[in-house]
Amino acid sequence: MSANSPTQAASPSTATPLGATIPYERFLDCVHCGLCTASCPTYLETGDENNSPRGRIYLMRAVTDGRLELTDTVRGHLDLCLDCRSCESACPSGVQYGRLIEPFRVETQIRDRREGRTEPDSWFQQWILYGMFPYAGRLRMSLAPARWAQQLGLDRLAEKMGLVRLLPAKLQRMHRLLPPLKPRGAAIPHLLPAKGERRARVGLFTGCVADAMFHHLHWATARVLQANGCDVITPRDQVCCGAIHYHSGAGDPALALATANSRIFGAEDLDAVIVNVAGCGSMLKDYGHVAEEVAPGSQETAELLGHFAGRVRDVSEFLAELGPLAPPTPVPLKATYHDACHLCHAQQIRQQPRQLLSLVKGLELVPLHESEICCGAAGSYNLTQGEMADRLGRRKVENIIATGAEVVIMGNVGCSLQIQAELKAAGSSIRVLHPMEILDEAYKPAEE
Repeated sequence: MSANSPTQAASPSTATPLGATIPYERFLDCVHCGLCTASCPTYLETGDENNSPRGRIYLMRAVTDGRLELTDTVRGHLDLCLDCRSCESACPSGVQYGRLIEPFRVETQIRDRREGRTEPDSWFQQWILYGMFPYAGRLRMSLAPARWAQQLGLDRLAEKMGLVRLLPAKLQRMHRLLPPLKPRGAAIPHLLPAKGERRARVGLFTGCVADAMFHHLHWATARVLQANGCDVITPRDQVCCGAIHYHSGAGDPALALATANSRIFGAEDLDAVIVNVAGCGSMLKDYGHVAEEVAPGSQETAELLGHFAGRVRDVSEFLAELGPLAPPTPVPLKATYHDACHLCHAQQIRQQPRQLLSLVKGLELVPLHESEICCGAAGSYNLTQGEMADRLGRRKVENIIATGAEVVIMGNVGCSLQIQAELKAAGSSIRVLHPMEILDEAYKPAEE
């Protein structure tokens, strides 16, 4: 038996070492060449090999082999990972880093729960991350006072009086990241018919945080799809994609949400399921992996989730495949484009958004230095790893400001929250928009 065998090297302290459910060949795919380090945000910021992809793979493998205990120091290096997957884009060996770090986190949380280990801020995870964020209705209700406070200027008064500093640190960060909240407007109907010749019938995934804070973006996306000949179906009973749970190691709730969405959208006759949030899209496309890693023995679940995942398309990806119609109305802006990690790295979608934006008359798109380096949002990372998130956010905003653009465009609402907060802190007036907001303006008749 090989000395690298996880069975032989199992730690005497536990019959099943952490990482044992991960196919061991995935660890061995990494040849430690180091080409990933130049693309890893945390390595770029710290210069610490343990905060690089190959370093973290070595740590996880050592824990799986029983050569290293999962100490708080080791946890710290693993928890600092954004799961941005930039290392996958850079890797010449095809290492599936996401298929290592995510199941390893799931196993770690299972063991922690079994051993009664809790984090110091477990209240935040239980009541905010898991209890509020994944539920659009609850989040909308919780944001109602904030919306009124913004309209009355009470939020700025609370900041000037120092009242915000009385909140727990993570709630202070939530306040800082909160964007200007627009009026919600009408609910999107179950069916919005295509305009002109019908070319496709698609489902619109609205999610949780995106639905509560960026409902206007879903409307813009639906109108752009309609303008391109799509019937748009928006199931009312759809749920959170499960990324909040899965990326923090909570596999079972993520699987339950994935199963629900697969059945809800599976009941509709659709050509594709459209998503306009990169983080959600990456998670939806990974449903087959979720089934494999959380419920490996269930063929029925694997088939259900795999079939759904195969129909998921980012809206830019879908429109590029469909053949976008030329929008008639100019949008005269100087803009730059930020590549959201879970769009360019996890989904390998880079040119499609730029292709769509190039159709807009009057829009000048200027390049952004380090466009594919993470802004520090990474789902809930900017709430749980604040210091590193701030460093990466400042790095991103410095590059954005240097372009001289009026607008920065991105395909992920998590990035939008992070970057608008950092732009505000820097005193910049640069606006943050989604590609669909630009296209929505461009598809309006010129007289509107």
